[in-house]
Amino acid sequence: MHTAPRPSTHGDLTFRDATEADVDALVALIESAYRGDDSRAGWTTEADILEGQRTDPEGVVAVIASPASKLLAVEREGAVVACCQLEHRGEHAYFGMFAVSPALQGAGLGKVIMTEAERTAHEAWGVREMHMTVISVREELIAWYERRGYRRTGKMTPFPYGDERFGIPQRDDLQFELLVKEIGTA
Repeated sequence: MHTAPRPSTHGDLTFRDATEADVDALVALIESAYRGDDSRAGWTTEADILEGQRTDPEGVVAVIASPASKLLAVEREGAVVACCQLEHRGEHAYFGMFAVSPALQGAGLGKVIMTEAERTAHEAWGVREMHMTVISVREELIAWYERRGYRRTGKMTPFPYGDERFGIPQRDDLQFELLVKEIGTA
């Protein structure tokens, strides 16, 4: 059953389930964190390896509407400043669509969001593992996840070349690597 829990807070941040009213703000946030010149203000940009869109309104609505998913919206002073997707996949949860406003990157916000996402997935679904896939050439980003306790598995899946919903590759060596972390074992 997919229930809407009460929002949780951490300092000046409010975590809540995203709604369809958030779609435009979420698409703008995700695009600004990963693509184009705006993304270069942060360190998570994919602008040098992918052009085009990172997501679209339909993709965000699909995540919000899915009974197996949660799209956490993170607000500060009433504005959405970060988000992440959690999807229940049997024995584990999948973590994706992670975006922090480029202007706020590097200040520790990502660590707080990861911790809340892991707590939420464990409490909502009882899962003991979080999985994610990261473009394997994103060494700096993978190293950041490793410092958060994720481990590289060496399991690769091909990048969907030709499917512009995922962007327009600027390289021919892109693939996704599975990263895994045990959660809920405090």
